[in-house]
This record gives sequence, structure tokens and C-alpha cells, in this order.
Amino acid sequence: MNHLLARRDFLYVGFVGGLGLTLSDLFRQQARADQKFYESKEGTAKSVVFIFLPGGMAHQESFDPKPFAPVEYRGPLGSIESNVPGVRLGELWKQTAQVADKITICRAMTHGEAAHERGTHNMFTGYRPSPALQYPSIGAVVSHEFGPRNNLPPYVCIPSQPNVYAGTGYLSSSYAGFSLGADPANKNFRVRDLNLPQGVDDQRFATRRRMLDAVNAHFREKEKSDAMQAVDTFYERAYAVISSEKAREAFDMEKEDPKVRDEYGRNEAGARLLLARRLVEAGVRFVTTTYGGWDMHNAIEPGMRSQVPPFDQAYATLIRDLDRRGLLDSTLVVIASEFGRTPKINSNAGRDHWPKVFSVVMAGGGIKRGLVYGSSNATASEPEEKELTVPDWATTLYHCMGIVADKELMAPGDRPIEIVDGGKVRKEILA
Repeated sequence: MNHLLARRDFLYVGFVGGLGLTLSDLFRQQARADQKFYESKEGTAKSVVFIFLPGGMAHQESFDPKPFAPVEYRGPLGSIESNVPGVRLGELWKQTAQVADKITICRAMTHGEAAHERGTHNMFTGYRPSPALQYPSIGAVVSHEFGPRNNLPPYVCIPSQPNVYAGTGYLSSSYAGFSLGADPANKNFRVRDLNLPQGVDDQRFATRRRMLDAVNAHFREKEKSDAMQAVDTFYERAYAVISSEKAREAFDMEKEDPKVRDEYGRNEAGARLLLARRLVEAGVRFVTTTYGGWDMHNAIEPGMRSQVPPFDQAYATLIRDLDRRGLLDSTLVVIASEFGRTPKINSNAGRDHWPKVFSVVMAGGGIKRGLVYGSSNATASEPEEKELTVPDWATTLYHCMGIVADKELMAPGDRPIEIVDGGKVRKEILA
């Protein structure tokens, strides 16, 4: 202090290596946000794992096979029976077929956006894109409505925010997802911001904390401002995450039983879904993760044979693992893609973009088990029964989380905007 070290410079010197900028910025912005009353109350889904398969996964080769359609519609892959009588899945989904009695497959999802960006916007926000307004993602809304639990960020992205539509939109950036900065499938995986810098042990960390308290007290007295305490509560929360053994262990894959890691698969899909389970088990409210690339305009058979098996294993294990731990009924697990694929195989042995009908899968968190909801027609080209719109789907997800989807949030210019516009809860899929 005698050297007139600026307070913010002091913090940079002391913490740029350990606290990092992402975590500290997150809590700083949240501290500056207006105080609010969280009207939403936890629903049947205490946590959500949102699994996005970017590129547009073919419903015909996954959750809505058409074994009796002509070959140009049926495609090159066959189908298999699941453990739910009469329900068939694509032939590569062998393990998912054995947990079909724990999930709900919605086969008549529909919207009108055939471009990747616009379809992705739909599925992450519940809204069609608008040139006038950027809507917040479902994860950001959950963060806004509930805030953190157990000293953990409310919204986490594995390994990072997957696209701009997974962001905060018109909400404050303080509700953004916490990005890990590394893939849990990587060797020596470590989450940025949660590890102390080299040469700093717990004792030295505590010493820095006492030094920070002294600096805070000096500047608070100097500036005679009661607002100093409120503005800098983000430091308290950042310290809480770093100093909480439970919070740090949630991100530590080395704490997991090796047999469980093998069950998920020691690959990208397995590591991401296992970490998602660890995070919701510890108290994270909303986890977003992605896997693979599903934009298969060419050679769909080898593409699916490459992409599906690791994900099939990891997803089925996640469902079984949550169930045996007693967490499935309180954890909503969602598989979504931005759209499906064209009914007919094209001249390149692939399928093109098709938003008119496709499949989404939901499990746990208040959703019925062993249900197929809705259907497409004989060639999987359009909905036949119980068409499911994006607003209705999103409203149903929010309902499970305890959020009233027609609640109005404030956009710039004090414009009241409903969380979802015009959606209805599909009670038929609720447990």
C-alpha cells in the first residue's frame, strides 16, 4: 500500500495465475447485477444435462427408423428391437435400446429453419431467430432464475460454450455458462481457474486472502464507500469455489472410480457425459455439452458407424448411472440436434437438412419412462401424430425445472419479453 499499488493491479498480480479471468469476471459481473427476487421454484428437475449433437443428426438412423420404407428412404442401416415392446431404434444404438424403458423419445419434433445457425438458435433458446433481439439460452435463463448452488456455477459448458446461441442474449453476461477451457477427454485434464498457480500452496493462498482483505479495508476506508463491499462480492464467491473442496472435486475426473470411467468409455463422449454426471451430482443446475459432427450430406453409413457407438455407450451409461444413484428422477437429460435429415438418401449416399420432422430424447427430471411420444409418417418426412413445436418443447423443459415459461424478463429498453412465447406444457410426457 505504501507503494500506492492499485487495488485492481494487486489482484491481477496475486491471482491471474490461479483465479484466472473467466471465473473472476463471472462473479464480478454477477455482483454488479441488480438484486432480484428469484420467483422460480425448483421443479422435478433439480439439474439438467443438455446434450447437443451439432450438424443435424439423422432421425432415420437413430430414434425413428423406418424398416418397412423403400430402401431409398430406409437408408443403408437396419434397426433393432429395444426393451420396450414394439419400439425399434437404429441398429447402432444397441446400449440405448436397453435403456429405452427409462427414456422418452419424441418423434414429431418440428420447426421451419433449415440453416444450421437458425436451427441451433431454436433449440438453444426456444425462439426463432430475430434480427432485432438476441435471446438468452435455456442455460442462461436457469442461471438467471436460480443462481448458484453449493458454491458451484449454476451453468457449466463442457468443454466450452458451443456456439453464440448458448450465451446470455439480452440478459447480463453474469449469467453466462462457466467454460472449462479444456476437454475432460484430454490427458492431464484440468479446469482453468480452479487450480492454484505453480508454487502457490493452500497456506500461501490463505495468506493472499488475508492480504486482499487488508487491501479491501484500506481502500474502503480511503474511499468511504459502502458500495465497495457490494461491488466486490464476486471475490468472496470466487474464493468460495476455489477454497471449497467439494466444488473442486466435482471437476476432478481422477476422483472417479476407474471402473465407472471404463463403463462410460475413455473417449470424448464418455469423458464429457461422466463429467456432466459429476457436476449435477455436486449441485450444478444446468450442464451443456456437445458431441460429434452429424452434418452427413455424404456417406451417412460410415459416418454413423464412426459417431454413434461411443455416444451410445456413454449415453446409456449416463442414464443407468443416474438411475442407480437415485438421481435420474431429479436430473433431466436431453438429447437434441438442430434438425433432422431428408427422407430420401441423396446421390452422395447421405442425407441433407430437414427441419420438418426429427427426434429429440428426454429422460428423468419428471419425464415419463418408456414412452414414444408422437410419430412421423411412413417415410419420416413430416409429423403424423402429436406434432411437437419448439415453444411447446421448451415450455415443457422449463416446467420440469420449475420455471414458468411465460414469465416476462426485461430486455434492453425495458422491453418485457416472455421466456418462451406461446408454448404449452405437454402434460402427456410428464411422469
